[in-house]
Formats: sequence, C-alpha cells, structure tokens
Amino acid sequence: MESLYILINCDLGAEIDIINELAKIPEIKEVRGTYGIYDIFVKVQADSGAKLEDIVTHKIRRIPKVRSTVTLTPILSQGGR
Repeated sequence: MESLYILINCDLGAEIDIINELAKIPEIKEVRGTYGIYDIFVKVQADSGAKLEDIVTHKIRRIPKVRSTVTLTPILSQGGR
C-alpha cells in the first residue's frame, strides 16, 4: 500500500463542499479542513503509485473550486510512523 499527502487551496467558502466530495473517494483515508496557508489536508492510500497519480490528476484536481494542490510523498527510508 502506498500513501501520499495533499495540501489543497480552494475558493473561499468552498471548503466544506470540497471536503464532502473528497470523502466520497474510497482511497482517501483522511480529509480535514486546516488553518493557515492551505485550506484542506488529505491522506490518500492506494495499491500503486499509478493509482495515486490517477486519483490526484483525475479526481482531486478536477473538483470544482479547487485552486491548487501540493502533493507530499513520504520518504519511507527515513523512518517515522
């Protein structure tokens, strides 16, 4: 199982609608509104990097009122949990 994290900027006031849309995607394991520079935090898990790429490109980034995304890929060799 592969994971990545996404930080989303969206139109002002669109956060709840976008969070509700993201929650419908089965591979999204966590989605939260956040304070600060980014509006929404997302954790995505899938069986392959190709599937993760498809979810980001064809599902998340196409949700109306999503302005931009930053995708964070963990460095597993550095440890952590």
